[in-house]
Amino acid sequence: MAGNERLICLSRDLVDGGNGVRFDLPELGQYVTGFVVRFGGKVYAYVNQCAHVPVELDWNHGEFFDFTRQYLICAVHGAHFRPETGFCVAGPCHGRKLRSVPVQELGQQILINLENLTNV
Repeated sequence: MAGNERLICLSRDLVDGGNGVRFDLPELGQYVTGFVVRFGGKVYAYVNQCAHVPVELDWNHGEFFDFTRQYLICAVHGAHFRPETGFCVAGPCHGRKLRSVPVQELGQQILINLENLTNV
């Protein structure tokens, strides 16, 4: 792991369409969190804030998917986001996107890239 990456979790911690893993993002603010999920076999990470207003998305800690396991959903507004793009397809922020966090899966580890966080 290079100095510009941070370990978030192990690959085995993410089940496709299952619970996500939350993590702190102090680089973006004192109380800012992010999350990582697996969907369609790939890993995606986002800032844990709805595109409508800055409230956290998860219903309960780590529960980001709707009941169909096809969309990420905001627990407050019911906005639905495509897991692979963060694009809002339904709800009050229709047409906007979640802020993505650069993430990679390498050697059975999920890592975020701190160097590119300023572009989030």
